[in-house]
Amino acid sequence: MKLRTALILLTIVSVTADTMILPFYSQFFSQAFGIDSLAHVGYYLAACCLTVMLTFPLWAKVARHVHELPLWVITQTLAGLLGIACYFTTSLWQFWLLSQLMLCLKASYLLIYPYVLRLEERDSHLGLVGLFAVLMQLGGILGAVIGGFLLEQFSPRSLYLWMAASDALQVLVCGYLMWRLRQGWRTDAHAGPSKPRGWTPHVLRLGLLAMVFYASAFFIRPFFTPFWQELNAGSWLASVSVSGWIFALPGWVALLGLWVNHKRPGSDDHGQVLLLAMLYGMVGLWLQASADTALVLIGRLIYAWALFQITVRLELWLFAHSEPEFYGQDFSKLHLMQNVGVIAASLSVGHWVSVWGAASTFLLASIGLFMCALALLWWRPSQARQPSHS
Repeated sequence: MKLRTALILLTIVSVTADTMILPFYSQFFSQAFGIDSLAHVGYYLAACCLTVMLTFPLWAKVARHVHELPLWVITQTLAGLLGIACYFTTSLWQFWLLSQLMLCLKASYLLIYPYVLRLEERDSHLGLVGLFAVLMQLGGILGAVIGGFLLEQFSPRSLYLWMAASDALQVLVCGYLMWRLRQGWRTDAHAGPSKPRGWTPHVLRLGLLAMVFYASAFFIRPFFTPFWQELNAGSWLASVSVSGWIFALPGWVALLGLWVNHKRPGSDDHGQVLLLAMLYGMVGLWLQASADTALVLIGRLIYAWALFQITVRLELWLFAHSEPEFYGQDFSKLHLMQNVGVIAASLSVGHWVSVWGAASTFLLASIGLFMCALALLWWRPSQARQPSHS
């Protein structure tokens, strides 16, 4: 097994396992702990995002001294044990504590992205951005579908046992790679950049854009499946497994997008592609607010294509104005701003839905995309005047 192939497999497995429960947190807390508060779901998701956001930079520092493969063996072994503990606990506060500790360890897997970029030649870096964006979506597809199936067959708690099993698989793969590559504990001498870099104007602008966009995109996620099930109450479309498939539509569209981009590469004007995607993404969000099932499906497909284009182009635009030695630093800044947006959405979405209903989340998200489009119209002239590396 080639190293790159193994890392792609690890990415798919980890994303799939970690997203199995994401569309069903409201059902999970209701059945496992008797908590029906929508705000509680939002607070928990915000805490998860904050945990990953704060611990990822720490793992990046550790990886300058310890190679990623043995690091992952340790972190995923401990994460699996904590996942088993989450299954057995019946105390809500203990579940919060154990699950957040588990996420602290799982955050180390975000190192896969810069690790693969470091292994490849610069000419292939931009293609890898699109590949990893699709891998995230593919993992989301499998996670939602598998999670929905497992919830129909087993108790909600059992998802954490399946997560632990996936951690065990990842440990085995990493152990095999260490044996085959004869990799010790020490990291490579060239693993990190030679000097630190602050926030460039380009990274700051993209970070602000990503913050608003990810806040808007995440605002519709936690309660989409309950919205879909209520919309189709009494129909086979309201089943948990079907809801998981509909939730995962953006992932299927991302796979199509990867194929289309491979056959017909798009424009190099990332700002223009982003602007257009923001505009038709707004249309897709408005259609999803409809009470008509067909319009919701059409809107979700339109929005899914916009989501894929925006996600990929944000990172392509970032790396187009960066240099290989700063890829990790610039990506960590963009990731930080993304998570700020997700946390803001998580803290407010539960209360918002309890007052205004799930359909209104699509309307508010469309306002966010409109703000992003206005910012792009304002920034593009100044971006055009900047040199290619800012």
